[in-house]
Amino acid sequence: MKRSYKLQSLDCANCASKMETAIGALPSVSNASINFMTQKLVLDTDVPDADALDALLAEAQSVISRIEPDCVILR
Repeated sequence: MKRSYKLQSLDCANCASKMETAIGALPSVSNASINFMTQKLVLDTDVPDADALDALLAEAQSVISRIEPDCVILR
């Protein structure tokens, strides 16, 4: 299932590319896409429930924070 999230304070296109690659490598993510211009993250994932989705978003936020500390996923 594809889910879309707005990113706040994404300031670097190169960082967005690094985030996209790292988030795409997470176990429950089939595909991750970050559009720097629209500041949007699209996740294609098969997580079974809301708790698993929350855990996945926490992992994704951890990846994002390592690369660009001020950037956050808005839900």
